[in-house]
Amino acid sequence: MITLRLSADRGHADHGWLDSRHSFSFADYHDPAHMGFGNLRVINEDRIAPGGGFGTHGHRDMEILSYVLDGALAHQDNTGRGRAGVIRAGDVQRMSAGRGVLHSEFNHAADAVTHFLQIWIEPRRRGIEPGYEQRHFSDDAKRGRLRLIAAEDGRDGALTIHADAVVRAGLFDGAESAGLDLDPRRLAYVHVARGALRVNGHALEAGDAARLDGETQLHLDGGRDAEVLVFDLAR
Repeated sequence: MITLRLSADRGHADHGWLDSRHSFSFADYHDPAHMGFGNLRVINEDRIAPGGGFGTHGHRDMEILSYVLDGALAHQDNTGRGRAGVIRAGDVQRMSAGRGVLHSEFNHAADAVTHFLQIWIEPRRRGIEPGYEQRHFSDDAKRGRLRLIAAEDGRDGALTIHADAVVRAGLFDGAESAGLDLDPRRLAYVHVARGALRVNGHALEAGDAARLDGETQLHLDGGRDAEVLVFDLAR
């Protein structure tokens, strides 16, 4: 079964310095039909204005991926384990909040909006040691294919996440296409970050998503400057 989640139906919060679209219930946006999908709990599409950012705040027992589409995101934390640094377009950072972490994130681009996806995945175990990992995945590595960017075993140069999930990213345009075998006992979630793309024949545009339950195949084609994330998830 394939169920579409359209961009226009997402939650929306405009704080002036932050424009955020919520694929799942988050903060003041609550929809009992969209509390998450399997162990995927949050996909927020955030745009931070110059000078804006998230002040110091806490997280616990969550695997958090920051996927930067445009601009740069400055990060700092209180643990001494995650370095202060910058996450730029093409970078992905994994923060394991574990038993608790305080951190802050700000737009590092003085004259441009920073556009990124904030993704939360529920961990396999609670109370682990907080930690960080960051990698760059070039456009060439994602062009016309689904590049592994996060997995529990950190294989093939992917980030290591402490969760029963696999995350892939790809860029598709024109005749470029890709397929993926799916385990029907698991769930798959496809989020179009930008552009347009067909997912198993369904036409999706930026911000749209497809929930796949019981499917055995994923096929992506018909891309128009598309960037897409594909999640293989535990139920």
